[in-house]
Amino acid sequence: MTNKLNPKLIALDLDDTLLNDQRRIDDETVFALRECANRGIYIVLCSGRAEDAILPFVRRLEIAGKESGRYIIAINGCSIFDLHERRQIYCRKVDSDILLRTNEIAESWGLRTEVYTSDTIYYREETKWTRLDVDLCGLKGKVVEDYDSFLKTPFTKMLVPGEPELLQKLQAELRKEFGERAVIFISKPYFLEILPPNCGKGEAIDWLAEHIASKSGEKVLTMGFGDSMNDESLIRHATWGVAMSNGLKEIRDIADFVTPTDNNHNGIAEFLKASVIV
Repeated sequence: MTNKLNPKLIALDLDDTLLNDQRRIDDETVFALRECANRGIYIVLCSGRAEDAILPFVRRLEIAGKESGRYIIAINGCSIFDLHERRQIYCRKVDSDILLRTNEIAESWGLRTEVYTSDTIYYREETKWTRLDVDLCGLKGKVVEDYDSFLKTPFTKMLVPGEPELLQKLQAELRKEFGERAVIFISKPYFLEILPPNCGKGEAIDWLAEHIASKSGEKVLTMGFGDSMNDESLIRHATWGVAMSNGLKEIRDIADFVTPTDNNHNGIAEFLKASVIV
């Protein structure tokens, strides 16, 4: 790449993007992101995970004490957290009637649903799928006895884990049921997510860029890295959308750039060294 790009904010998906297949951030990528942060570029981890499940990776980068490391985006864009002020500054939730109806439909198909807070995943009963999600996210899991009453409170996200083929059919059913009242997509083959309307990583990045610009008085150009369908809005909304070379074809097709190497070979670091840190 011959022309240097000048983002003020770099947003990074975690699984299969920033993280390698062992769910770690390689040293070379850590060094590249620290260099960007030292140059005043905001480094924002942007994940479907809840806040507490993102924090270990923030600690790995060791940038949270800097102005450029103060924000994280959680629950696929439903929540933005300011680490310096220790508070949520942006939040969107799914209406309780949608939660209840989704759960009713899912359970009629023999599936179970989950809802999230910043540190806990709640469900009616523990299954192999709920254990998979708890292990992947690193959050606490908790059974709720009166789960139907529990769902009368709005939550940022509902997730339906299960067999991929069944979730594909359920996704079509729920999209038909709710239309534009909810954002519904499959993030991993075995995770179907239900989010608030007009909500996604891209919308959250737009909001955060405006938030930063309102304080600095300068336009905030953004760069977003992702690999999967829950990164689609991030790739579309960012000034420069960058797909991982290991990402889905649908994501690579809409991106402005594709990393030269995959998530197991420092794809983010290689791209940043060629396009930003030059």
